[in-house]
Amino acid sequence: MLVNADVKGLEVVVAAELSGDKILRQEIIDKVDIHEVNRAAFNLGGKAAYDGESDAEKAARKAGRLVAKIFKFRLIYGGGAYSYANDPDFMGVSSSQKFWQDVIDKYYEKYFGIRSWHNDLINTAQLTGRLEIPSGRHYPIVPDYSKFEPWPLTVIKNYPVQGFGADLVMLARLEARKRLREAGIPALLISTIHDSIVADAEASFVEDVGRILLESIEAVPQLCKTVFGYDFSLPLTAEVQFGMNKKEMRDLTFA
Repeated sequence: MLVNADVKGLEVVVAAELSGDKILRQEIIDKVDIHEVNRAAFNLGGKAAYDGESDAEKAARKAGRLVAKIFKFRLIYGGGAYSYANDPDFMGVSSSQKFWQDVIDKYYEKYFGIRSWHNDLINTAQLTGRLEIPSGRHYPIVPDYSKFEPWPLTVIKNYPVQGFGADLVMLARLEARKRLREAGIPALLISTIHDSIVADAEASFVEDVGRILLESIEAVPQLCKTVFGYDFSLPLTAEVQFGMNKKEMRDLTFA
């Protein structure tokens, strides 16, 4: 039986941590449905929920929330108005580059700390030729003057989030391995898929394994201090599922 623990909003939490953006940090702490709030705030599809809304209206709102979710992740990675306007996933909302630039501007007005952090990353890369993240990993940033924009802006914005996120999942995986051994549970950690940890266990151990994976992920902020000497100040948690294969996963709830 497979047990899968998926870190909730890993990139968003990492971006909030590294940028120090006050609004995004508070939304995470308050467990706000960030994508639903931004769907409505940035006019990304669907109406506000109300009693008696039709199935079609619910579907439109759900689709708009997904657009808001993808928009947020892509912007963290350096997405621009042109890419949104020409992507089929976003053209259902608008194919106007001006519309998407307005959304980007509104996003940066709300999350001003993200804008400042992105600017700081670009300035640091251009001045020093490298970026370093709290785990100690560093990235050389080399301009290509044969291009119209010589500095790889998407790389500059993307690598710190992806790299630190990967290091955090690594800590969770190592902690899970230690806890499984200490508990004497015959389970195998068989994969890490981006922000997920996957274990294989007999059906009778599924709940125990799921709980260990969840607790290992929630322990990451403390582990970050111990291993990297960095005070990770935001909570991490996960959604845990189980099933015979990745196509047939069900939510795992704990007694």
